[in-house]
Amino acid sequence: MSQTMAKDAYLALRDHELAPGSWFTVDQDRINQFADATGDHQFIHVDPARAAKTPFGATIAHGFLSLSLLPHLNAEISVKPENVEMGINYGLNKVRFLTPVRVGSAVRVRQKIKSVEEKTPGRLLTTTEVTLEIQGEDKPALIAETLTMTVLAA
Repeated sequence: MSQTMAKDAYLALRDHELAPGSWFTVDQDRINQFADATGDHQFIHVDPARAAKTPFGATIAHGFLSLSLLPHLNAEISVKPENVEMGINYGLNKVRFLTPVRVGSAVRVRQKIKSVEEKTPGRLLTTTEVTLEIQGEDKPALIAETLTMTVLAA
């Protein structure tokens, strides 16, 4: 569950690891919807019969679909300072896709807050290492270093 804390405590969270989130199943309908939204209809994502004949043995989620799940999955376990007016996706420093997410797989996030910096009064830049784990797999689906700008109410 998301946790709120005093600004000073939040600023001190360097190298703080959060408990993992809940498992979330990636089904074929979600993969198909993502294919429709992005125009990426490569058979490995949307054709179960053809994908079954590949080394993956089934369709796999788009890497960018896996990445796009992070805001939803992170929200469950995130920490934030008090008096947040808004949070802004500030970008990514690095993303690596390590293991494909097969259809029907369950994924969850782990977060490690690497740094929190007050860029200007009331604007906090948080750098977080996010790992998207796949249930039953040794290697994660992806590791991303995300940047979030948190704007505090005046």
